[in-house]
Amino acid sequence: MKKIFFVALALVMLVCVSSASADVVIAFSQIGQESDWRTANTDDLRHAIENHPGWKLVYDDGQQKQENQIKALRNFITQDVDYILFTGVVSTGWDEVLKEVNEAEIPLLLIDRIPDCADKIDYVAAFGGDFVEEGRRQVAWAGEYLKSIGKGDTDVNIVIMEGTTGASAQTGRTEGNLKALKEYPHLKLVGQQSGNFTRAEGQAVMESWLKSIDKIDVLIAQNDDMALGAIDAIKAAGKVPGKDIIIVGCDSVKAAFDSIVAGEMNCTVECTPLYGKFVVPTIEALIRGEKFDKTVVHPEEGVFDMNGGIDLGTVKSIKAADVIATRQY
Repeated sequence: MKKIFFVALALVMLVCVSSASADVVIAFSQIGQESDWRTANTDDLRHAIENHPGWKLVYDDGQQKQENQIKALRNFITQDVDYILFTGVVSTGWDEVLKEVNEAEIPLLLIDRIPDCADKIDYVAAFGGDFVEEGRRQVAWAGEYLKSIGKGDTDVNIVIMEGTTGASAQTGRTEGNLKALKEYPHLKLVGQQSGNFTRAEGQAVMESWLKSIDKIDVLIAQNDDMALGAIDAIKAAGKVPGKDIIIVGCDSVKAAFDSIVAGEMNCTVECTPLYGKFVVPTIEALIRGEKFDKTVVHPEEGVFDMNGGIDLGTVKSIKAADVIATRQY
C-alpha cells in the first residue's frame, strides 16, 4: 500500500511540475518612463500579460539607455523565454543583438518604435503608430486652423520641438512635419531642436527659444509632455499659451486634453499607447501556430482640438471636451 501511495504522490508531483513549467514566458524590453504616454504603454502591456492565465512576464526598464536594453535582450536569450516584446530607445544599433534573438529562435514582436534593421531580421508581428502621418497631421492642423480664422495667407513663425534624436518616432514625425510645411508656405520654420520627449527638456528648449527668437507664433511639439513643459515656459515669460502661441502636441494623453479644455493647448494628434488589445490575441494566435506577415499594424487614431471640425484630408478633428471623459491615459 505504501508503495502505491508513493507512486501516486510522485505522479501528482510530476503533474504539478509539468503544469508549473507550462507557463508561457513573455519578456518585455521597454525604453523607460520618459513620458505619460510611455507609462500608459507600460502599464497597459504589463496588465494585459500579467493577468492572462498561464502567462508570466519578465519585464526590464531600459532607463532610456540602449546599452541597458541590449543587456536585457541577451538576458532574455539566456533565460530562454518564449516570446520577446521590444521597443527600442533609438532606431539604430540593434542589428547584432536582434540577430542573436533570431538565432535563439525566440519569436520577436516589435512594439511602437520599429528599428531600422527590421528588413534584415525576423519578427513575427509589429505594432506602431504611423509617425510620418502623425507629423503631417500636426502641421496640417496648424495650417488649416490658421485658414479657419482668416490667417491662411499671413506669414507666421513656427518652431518644431523634436523628440529623442534617432528615435523612430522623432525621425518619422520630423519627416511628416517637414513634408507638410511644403504645403503651407506661409508657415516659416524659425527653430528646430530636440526636447528629448520629456517635460523638463521641453520647458528648457522653449525658454531658450523665447530668449533667442524674436517672434514665435506656432509650436509643434512631437509629444504632449514637451508641449506641457513649453506651456510652463511660455507662462513664465508672461505670454498666454494657446493664444499668443498656438500649441500642437502629439500622443493625446489625458493631461493634454485637460490643457486643451483649459485653453492652453490648441491640438493634440493621437498616438495610442494601448497595445495590449493587439498583442494578447496575436500571441494567442502564434501559440496556436498561426503566422503573420511583416506589415506594421497601425491602430486607428484621431486628432483632438478646441472646437473640432478641422479637415486634415485623412481625418477631421474632434472637440477634446466632448471625449475627455473616455480617455484612459
